[in-house]
Amino acid sequence: METTRPNGSLYTKIVDKVATVEFGHPASNSFVLELLERLTATLNQLSENPEVSVIVLKSEGEGTFCAGASFDELVAIENLAEGKIFFSGFANVINAMRSCTKVIIGRVQGKAVGGGIGLIAACDYVFAAEAAAIRLSELSIGVAPLVIAPAVKRKIGTAALSDLSLAPTEWKNAYWAQEKGLFSKVFTNLKDMDKQVSILSETLATYNPEALSQWKKVLWEDTDHWDTLLINRAEITGKLVLSEETKKALKKFKK
Repeated sequence: METTRPNGSLYTKIVDKVATVEFGHPASNSFVLELLERLTATLNQLSENPEVSVIVLKSEGEGTFCAGASFDELVAIENLAEGKIFFSGFANVINAMRSCTKVIIGRVQGKAVGGGIGLIAACDYVFAAEAAAIRLSELSIGVAPLVIAPAVKRKIGTAALSDLSLAPTEWKNAYWAQEKGLFSKVFTNLKDMDKQVSILSETLATYNPEALSQWKKVLWEDTDHWDTLLINRAEITGKLVLSEETKKALKKFKK
């Protein structure tokens, strides 16, 4: 059942060293600040849990994977401090995923927008359904994908990031995302995808956890400066969201 809670839901289940983390929000699995903070805390706790070797990150339902930032909360931002705090929520989640000692597998069943693409990019391996089209819509609402850009660029490169971000109203299909490196595998149906998610996560959970942890460090080499970089980007984005042009654009999306 999909959540109706205005601050979203977050559930964690651990079975045979595989932790499945499922987030949800009634507004197309978008993120309010509280949900971002809860996800960050959960990932940090799992990183230190010796009973966990692998994390599967997924969202509720069979529709949208993640609609990015909550438009209601964006519209409600009134000053720089609030803006920086909100966008730091995404920075903190990405940094928690980056520094997590466990391999993170993404399970993407549907469309992803903005910050949702940042979450996908911060996963170490990603399974996606054919319905998982992606779009970086930030420029169309007066801001820019500054916080998530390092994670997305790391996966798909500068050219593909430019293509994706400078066409903010255009959807890129799942096979485009796979070709560029964001998705590892694409499936025609959810049943087959979930079977492969289970096979990989259960197999990885049988491997030496220290070997997995050390290898993840190698995969994320040269990103230690993100602790500072992403927070600085959050502050810049917080300034952008306060402009009159951005406020007007955001109100069009508010339901």
